[in-house]
Amino acid sequence: MIESVKIRRQSMLDFYSHYEHLCALQGSLPLKAVKANLTQGALDLIVDRMKAADWAPLLSAIRHNKTLTSIGIRSFHQQGLGESGVERYKTYIRRRTPAIRSKDLTGQLCRAVKGCLSISDVLKNLELQGLLLRERDLILLTKGLATALSLESVSLAHCPIGDGGLETICQSVRNSATIRSVNFSGCSLTWRGAEHIANLLKYQAMKRHGEAWAESLRYRRPDLDDMTGLRRITLNGNMLVGDRGTSAFAECLGEDLWLKALDLQQCGISNEGAKSLLDALQTNTTLVVLDIRKNPLIDHIMRKHIIERVLMNGKSFFFIHFGYKWLASSPSKDAFKTRAKKRTIVLGSGRKGKATIRIGLIPKKSVSPGKKNMSVEDSYSPEPLPPGTKGFLPWRTAERAKRCSSHICFTTFWCLSLMSKLSFSIPVKVTVESASTSETEDLDDVFQHPDVAKSLDMINVTKYEQLQLDLEECMGKLKEERRARLKAEERIIELEVENAKLRNQNISLSEVLHAQSVTNMILEDEGVLGSIENSFQKFHAFLDLLKDAGLGQLAVLAGIEQSDVCLLGHPQMNSTLNKP
Repeated sequence: MIESVKIRRQSMLDFYSHYEHLCALQGSLPLKAVKANLTQGALDLIVDRMKAADWAPLLSAIRHNKTLTSIGIRSFHQQGLGESGVERYKTYIRRRTPAIRSKDLTGQLCRAVKGCLSISDVLKNLELQGLLLRERDLILLTKGLATALSLESVSLAHCPIGDGGLETICQSVRNSATIRSVNFSGCSLTWRGAEHIANLLKYQAMKRHGEAWAESLRYRRPDLDDMTGLRRITLNGNMLVGDRGTSAFAECLGEDLWLKALDLQQCGISNEGAKSLLDALQTNTTLVVLDIRKNPLIDHIMRKHIIERVLMNGKSFFFIHFGYKWLASSPSKDAFKTRAKKRTIVLGSGRKGKATIRIGLIPKKSVSPGKKNMSVEDSYSPEPLPPGTKGFLPWRTAERAKRCSSHICFTTFWCLSLMSKLSFSIPVKVTVESASTSETEDLDDVFQHPDVAKSLDMINVTKYEQLQLDLEECMGKLKEERRARLKAEERIIELEVENAKLRNQNISLSEVLHAQSVTNMILEDEGVLGSIENSFQKFHAFLDLLKDAGLGQLAVLAGIEQSDVCLLGHPQMNSTLNKP
């Protein structure tokens, strides 16, 4: 066997050894970041500092790989973000553009990913984050997605593909038998992109309805979870989706039975779009995650109703669909822009300039700017109790309790991880907090669990009582309808019996009428009457012969009287019978 062919076959089974071999041939050192997560079968790289020469062996190894289960290529390069210390003094330095921003390298990357997707049967996760993908790159990626054998999750987060690029990707995703989750967060999408995804959902729903009908034949029950198609769609950070794109989603969600999670954080949704989603949830019972946080145009009450409705859907399928978690809300952009200032002390000034000493961060003051000094009442604190007395609390315990009480915060991700450890019988209560005064926090929905041992109701007591009353009313109506149905069935049976009797009488009458009509037809026929008359004439002639022969007593013995053979218009026959 040729040595190059042997090495290529071995590289399909051992990614890192092949990568080292290619680096040795090129005369470069392997990157440590490549080996970081290979023990878990994942390749996760931040490529902003990779040189162009380091890409050739890596792309070749990816193209012929068959062992990686996850590939993640991330770039966080953003031009003009923040203000450096050099820019503050009007001296600008040109930043070096990463090699991954070039169109040739992105094309080679997409070609390598396409080759890996076409031959790998274990690759399940593909993430390309923050890359500048052109149209030809998306076409190559689409061909790879169409031939993927085991890919389940695709993420193009923060890749500015736009509505046109999303339409190209949807052409391959719509017919994929394995892809379950897509992430198009921050991809510069508008309501047109939302309509493309809604059309994709409609197409897959129509296809899966046909499969469900085929599996339901012969009294079988179709398994909806095992069918192909998307289960999660993430569109966070696309501000131009708006209410029109949300209405497109609501139109297809009303009758959808397969989509489990839809993330719409920071999508410019107002109360109008939220109302359409709430109307869709009245008929949709399979959606367990509908994330509309970070949309400040939605009212607090509307957001609360939507999340409560979604959690009611998830309560029935808690263990089955727990894999669909609520994503942690991303921090606001203002948090990255604000930087901690340092306290400076100027010692003096002279010919050589000012001497400045930077001490550290400025601590936050709890007093308001208008108050410079604290009053005696504000600064008063009671004397600590001596140990052993009632109410004594050690100072370490008091400080620890104070510190914990000031920093307690339950995030959404932590809450969902905690819910996995709870029993199925514990319900979940959702509270949506009002707007915070800090500049770095938006309106977030916080799940609170004050006591794990206590059962928390998802709906309040009034709603529960109203539901109980509605249930009793429906049960009463159901009993009345059952009684009416039984009476109707008895009446139907009586009418069927009566109808059968009438049908039999009708049949007998029709037979009698038919017989009468036949006899009438026979009697009305002139030929028949003529033949009858001729037969009577011959019979009377025969009787005359008997009388002439002296055998008239035979007619009397036969019971033939004169009245029986008396015919109008034939007197000779009467004379014949009267002779002795």
